[in-house]
Amino acid sequence: MIFHNERLLDFVQFEYQAETLRSLQTFLQGQGVFQLPILANGLFPAAAVSATTAYTGYASVWVRDNVYLAYSHYIRGQTAIAVKTAQGLMRYFQKHRWRFEKIINHQADPNDVMQRPHVRFNGQTLTEIDQPWQHAQNDALGYFLWFYSLLVNANAIALQPSDLEVLALFALYFEAIAYWQDLDSGHWEEARKISATSIGTVVAALNAFRSIWQRWQTNVGGVNPALSVATLDSLIAKGETALAAILPAECIQPAPQGRRYDAALLFLIYPLQIVSDAMADEILAAVITHLQGNYGVRRYLNDSFWCRNYQDLPENIRTTLSRDREQWLSQQGRRLTLGEEAQWCLFDPILSAIFGLKFQRDRQPQWRQQQTHYFNRALGQLTGDDCPQGALKCPELYYLQNGQYIANDATPLLWTQANLQIAFALLQQSLEASPPKIPFSPPPTE
Repeated sequence: MIFHNERLLDFVQFEYQAETLRSLQTFLQGQGVFQLPILANGLFPAAAVSATTAYTGYASVWVRDNVYLAYSHYIRGQTAIAVKTAQGLMRYFQKHRWRFEKIINHQADPNDVMQRPHVRFNGQTLTEIDQPWQHAQNDALGYFLWFYSLLVNANAIALQPSDLEVLALFALYFEAIAYWQDLDSGHWEEARKISATSIGTVVAALNAFRSIWQRWQTNVGGVNPALSVATLDSLIAKGETALAAILPAECIQPAPQGRRYDAALLFLIYPLQIVSDAMADEILAAVITHLQGNYGVRRYLNDSFWCRNYQDLPENIRTTLSRDREQWLSQQGRRLTLGEEAQWCLFDPILSAIFGLKFQRDRQPQWRQQQTHYFNRALGQLTGDDCPQGALKCPELYYLQNGQYIANDATPLLWTQANLQIAFALLQQSLEASPPKIPFSPPPTE
């Protein structure tokens, strides 16, 4: 196990106790590891950028990242922050609801991804960014519907009719684009394909939203007569059927879309909890066997983002869409080599959380050991004292530059910080004699 910062070795344990975990957390908080830049409206940029890293565009707001940040606060009892973030996203979608309506009403072509709802935007002004982007990201929209519904179901948000109207548009939009067979760019914003991770996120979202819609329709009456509980049931069933046909792969289309292994499949296990225990174990084994590295976890095999010697590429190629970057690399005679992909820091905390859930369910010691192992791997990824972005920061990833794995420019990445805090929360629960009931499972359909 690699530790980039040796100061952590004074705190790392192979078997934590409540007191030693608190000491570690106090140390990290004192070092600013969990310090998050937040906008006045409750939204978060993707990363804390400087003048030299502004080129990444990570000062913008991503819907997906903000849901994970809000969720991290929610499960740690900081509900007010989670609600403010969710409501900030709601205001953005209210402002741009016309994008949903145009596609639902067949007034815009969903094949033109710029006509779809934008999932990356200016957080200060809630305005869209005038730049070509892969906005066909059903998972990002699904995460918002899932988390907002979770907060409503937990009575953390008092639902307003105007909010419900927007939530209903999400479901109708997923119907209009036939999400269960839609080609979207998914978690990694790349070439469009039919992705299990996107379908699964939408299924989780529709399940969470269904109980809200049923209660509202029964108690108040029609907000949108175009949407019924029967329609939601049909949409959920279509997604579940498609998901069953694809898993445990990410995509079963022919090359180049097909992809057997993808670390984003972990999110279907946690936090979405949308797959069976048997399928979760199959996904876990595949990620650990085929994608786990010494420095982190690869998103997928032959990933070109932050590939070997990435800083040597022209800036416009580093920040372009993946298909354009891969075409440029091919023209330059550069081949992607298995084993040289960037290794991301998002996933070890999620692996720790998954094993934590397994331990809390059946109290088997091996799951607690695995939870601790991946928690420590996540700690090991905090930057060393020689990192240009600063010591004890949460990187987006480590990549191979001149034969050495180093943190990339998106350091600290707020999504990594959020996931590390999630891992802390789940480990704290595991250390309790009787872990509390986990508050983030989607409500059962009625």
